[in-house]
Amino acid sequence: MALAFSGGLDTTVCVPLLEEEYGYDDVIGVTVDVGQPESEFEEAEETADALDLEHYVVDAKDEFAELCLDSVRANATYQGYPLGTALARPVIAEAILEVAEEQGCEGIAHGCTGKGNDQLRFEAVWRDSDLEVIAPVRELGLTREWEQEYAAEKDLPVEGGSGGDWSIDTNLWSRSVEGDDLEDPSYVPPEDIYAWTQAPTGDTQEIEISFEQGYPVAVDGVEYEPVELIEHLNGVAGAYGVGRTDSMEDRMLGLKVRENYEHPAATTLLNAHVALEGLVLTQEEREFKQLIDQRWSKKGYEGLVDAPLVGALEGFIAETQKRVTGTVTIRFEGGQARAVARDSDYAAYSAEHASFDTETVGKIKQEDATGVAKYHGFQRRLANEAIAANADDEEVELATDGSGDATETTESASDGSDVGTEEDE
Repeated sequence: MALAFSGGLDTTVCVPLLEEEYGYDDVIGVTVDVGQPESEFEEAEETADALDLEHYVVDAKDEFAELCLDSVRANATYQGYPLGTALARPVIAEAILEVAEEQGCEGIAHGCTGKGNDQLRFEAVWRDSDLEVIAPVRELGLTREWEQEYAAEKDLPVEGGSGGDWSIDTNLWSRSVEGDDLEDPSYVPPEDIYAWTQAPTGDTQEIEISFEQGYPVAVDGVEYEPVELIEHLNGVAGAYGVGRTDSMEDRMLGLKVRENYEHPAATTLLNAHVALEGLVLTQEEREFKQLIDQRWSKKGYEGLVDAPLVGALEGFIAETQKRVTGTVTIRFEGGQARAVARDSDYAAYSAEHASFDTETVGKIKQEDATGVAKYHGFQRRLANEAIAANADDEEVELATDGSGDATETTESASDGSDVGTEEDE
């Protein structure tokens, strides 16, 4: 049995439970590196040693970084924040599955609950295999309190089962913080929930990001490999408070949860990419690509980046990105990463044509727009005239119908009073 292993409370209690409840005497733990802090690997290794658990660590940072930069070309966000955890899960799941198959495992397990998204993202990958998929926490209906008591009873190597006040997930692209007081939407988070970003100040800085076919490749003229590029920008942009999101997020199962995120590099690159697309793509391309990007983002959030639909969407994305080559100047100020300049040989823009200081637009004279202006809104004018004319007729008809009803009522009343008089007589 291969277990997705972090060394935290959930995955730690899963080790003996897989033996006691599911009959798996031989369990191996697999930890996948997608950019977590070194301390997390140390904790996982120490916990694995204490459990006498065979432990594998897989470096998948390069694969994950490449997927993150693919997401930049798709301007991938979900409900206002860059996808991070969602993109990491399929990469982690694939790496764990490879180890499980190499080691001849019959089953594969995770420590996710039945309330979150990650169970779906992991299992979407694993259920392509012939391995038995097990989710002890979900299937046994475990609570955090039960796990803590169980860990104490079994003397498992966990620090009270909480690991701190917050539940934190970190990878190259983002850092998410949730749980405890943060579950209350009215609670104002303290500054100490943040680790990647400093509180914004009045300081500013400008950097230049270079793109080739939609992929960021250099900062201030220095070329970086994907992992190095993301790490570099996390440090530079984070120092100016860039990339904080406090979100009420709608999960796939329908629950609404509060999440706090840090994503300085992601925010910077996405803003720069959108700015460059605005320079080189036509209006039609930009409008249609928004639909493509939304669908890519939705599949990314679901952890289904290998779906046939995504491949089809990426065909369109790749075609548009052939011209998304150039540079964007980003200014960091007030916690924002704002595009303040952009340049490309593929710009669908002419300063001469757009200038108020030139009389013509190429061979087009300004007076040529008169005919367009006359036609512009023509159908609207016709429709409004028809609505107004018919509204007058309807008012007259209503007034006529109303007086007719009043007459009939009066006549009926008169008839009634006559009858009443006869009866009185």
